[in-house]
Amino acid sequence: MEYLLIRSKRKTLSLQINNNAELIVRAPNRLSVKKIEQFINEKSNWIEKRSKSISLKKPQKPNYTEGEKFLYLGTEYPLSVNTVHAKDLSFDGEIFKLNSGGKEEFLSWYKASFKKIALPRLEYYANNYQLSYNQVRLKTQKTLWGSCSSVNNINLNYLLIGAPISVIDYVIVHELCHSVHKNHSKNFWQLVFGILPNYKASKRWLQDNGHRLQNL
Repeated sequence: MEYLLIRSKRKTLSLQINNNAELIVRAPNRLSVKKIEQFINEKSNWIEKRSKSISLKKPQKPNYTEGEKFLYLGTEYPLSVNTVHAKDLSFDGEIFKLNSGGKEEFLSWYKASFKKIALPRLEYYANNYQLSYNQVRLKTQKTLWGSCSSVNNINLNYLLIGAPISVIDYVIVHELCHSVHKNHSKNFWQLVFGILPNYKASKRWLQDNGHRLQNL
């Protein structure tokens, strides 16, 4: 069974099926490959069911044609394609307007829009809850919505612009809390809960709809 292995200082093994139905294994640095693969074999039924479920949900890639719908802040909006549109891609609050192109134009627009929305919210939560970070980078990733390094550099996946604001806030707060707790311990989740008491709903939305955000 193919899988992506990510090692870290964590103490336990975990399995994740990402939005592309690929298996991600997170393991302690010194754990042997033999034990890792034994664990994978023990969970093979779960892996197969989860992979099939995600594959069935996965929508077809868009063709960037008239009437197709695209997510922005949790809502789907239709696309109008016409060479008379002034810009390669614009949004008027009701319709995406595309002059020419497709995926690259959406990626560029999504990144710029996410930057305008997410960075002030990152500052807000950091300042109001005494959570510190160094650099922040916006990029697309297949396996992560966000990450926080050992020196508190934060990465955010700008395709989150398709999610509701509450979900964007959850990912931001999640990574900021890792500046205090470099794990997913009870103390970590208590810190997240103290800032976002309804974080579980956002976490669930992302689990259920994450594949839609990456469908470009």
